[in-house]
Parts: sequence; C-alpha cells; structure tokens
Amino acid sequence: MQTPLRIYLVGAHATGKTTLARWIRDHYGIPMISEVARSVLAEMEAQLDGLRSNIDLVNRYQHEVFVRQIEAERAQPGAFVSDRAFCNLAYACHHATILGGIAGDPRLLEYMNSVRGGLVFFLRPHKELVVADGVRAGLEWEEVVRIDGMVKLMLEMFSVPYIPVESLSMQERVRLLERVLSLAGHEQRSPSNGHAHEAPRFRTQNGSGVEKVLN
Repeated sequence: MQTPLRIYLVGAHATGKTTLARWIRDHYGIPMISEVARSVLAEMEAQLDGLRSNIDLVNRYQHEVFVRQIEAERAQPGAFVSDRAFCNLAYACHHATILGGIAGDPRLLEYMNSVRGGLVFFLRPHKELVVADGVRAGLEWEEVVRIDGMVKLMLEMFSVPYIPVESLSMQERVRLLERVLSLAGHEQRSPSNGHAHEAPRFRTQNGSGVEKVLN
C-alpha cells in the first residue's frame, strides 16, 4: 500500500510557505496543517515581541509549538501539506533555553525520521518578501537569514532530503511543485469550470508589481 503523501514547506518566516501550502491544498485536494504557531500564540494571548522579554513564557511557547506540530500531523491519517515542520526549533535556538532539552527528547528523533519520509521543499529567503504584519517574529532581514541557516543546518544534520525553492517568481515556484509532484505520481485535480488553474496573485508593497508572498 502506498504511503500517504506528506508535504512539508520549511524555511524562515516571510518566505512564502503558507501561500504555497494553500496552493497545493487547493490544486491537489490535500488537507493542510497551517499556522500551528499562530494558534498557540493566540491561546497565550501574547505577541512575539513581548514574549522575548519573558524567557519562561518563550520557553513554554516554543515547547508547545513543537508538541502541537507533532500532534497535528498524527491527527492526519492520510496525506497532508504543512507550512512548517521543525522550523520553530530554529527560533528556539535564538530566543529560548529549551533546545538542549528538546534535543534529548526521543520525540524529536522520531519526528525527524517521519519528516525524512515526506516530500520537503526548502524555501529560501528574499528581501522582497520581508513585510511586517504585526505578528511575525523579527522581520529584519538579518533575522530571516539567521533562521534560514538554522533550518538548513537541521535538514543536513538529520539527513532530511529536500528540494530547494530558490526562485522569487510564483510562476516558477508553481512549476517546480507541479513537476516534482508529477514525478512523485500526483497530478492536479481537474478544474470544475473547465479553465486552467492560475497561480495565485499577491498584493504588492508599492503598486509596482513586486510580488509579496507572505510566510
């Protein structure tokens, strides 16, 4: 029996992960696991900028995101697409003191083994995509680059096969996803209206046509 398709979009914040995850959900009919971190943040009634001055709170937040992501995936018996995987551990390395404890948690190795069996797309950062939305953590470019490096370190350290998504163009990102998923034996659903699917359109920062793909 074929293993259910599990697709992960990993990388720093402001790289377009959620946008592409929604595109996969809509065009392939795959359930989406989305924004686990935002849900935890909402429950805590906190803002990320405020968390960083309270180390106990940020530790609790990062640990909860780690656990909730695992639980969300286990709750999906079939295929899914997720706009994150272990990504919050990159933030825990910079802002929390719990990474050593998580590194010794047997659930981490078990989870990374599970991710290794999925289809992992690693979205690389672009300055054009860094836009503040009142919720994201540290949207300065330097922070995005640091997190990107940590995500890559974890991919390599745990021997997770991944497909880099380097292009800023949404058209090229979509074409890459289409080809990889086709080679994996998965085709898009037929449009119900008889028209070809279109790549999503994005808001622009200044009306100049520069794409702004959020998260």
